[in-house]
Amino acid sequence: MPAYHSQFNTDDGRLIGNLALLPVRTQYKGPAPRTSDELDIIEESISYFKANVFFKSYEVKGPADRVLIYLTLYISECLKKLQKCPDKNNATKSLATLAVSSFDIPGDSGFPLNTFLTKPANRAEADQMRQYMTQLRQEMGLRLVDKVFGAENKPSKWWLCFTKRRFMDKSLSGPGK
Repeated sequence: MPAYHSQFNTDDGRLIGNLALLPVRTQYKGPAPRTSDELDIIEESISYFKANVFFKSYEVKGPADRVLIYLTLYISECLKKLQKCPDKNNATKSLATLAVSSFDIPGDSGFPLNTFLTKPANRAEADQMRQYMTQLRQEMGLRLVDKVFGAENKPSKWWLCFTKRRFMDKSLSGPGK
């Protein structure tokens, strides 16, 4: 069975490095254009996560797939944090903190996807990429808490069972974390 690929690969939008700058339905400020569509790259990443997380390799078919890969790895990091959260309120705070905490971008030595993503061409592009990734991380955290906690005030075991899975044998937090 092949991995799921992004339907946004056909969009001829802007790129930051070789990462697609896709429209996002968000309340956070950032370089991503806003959209009112129900399906955006965040929703697509969440819906494909449970299937894609089992793959050890992933064929990149376009710049939107690179965003999908990054968000899949970020969901894994979020689930590790959510595993320690007793309720929805603590989970929201924890993921908001994770989203804005310091993180590596392509070109940094600690970034696990340097083979898939190109280094930003200059300082301005690096800043824009960091802002875009922060915007995606903030929105992902907000939506993921709603998915994982649902109507109850406790996490779903059907989401948390994926905390130990490593997509492509990679992790955004680095080895041993």
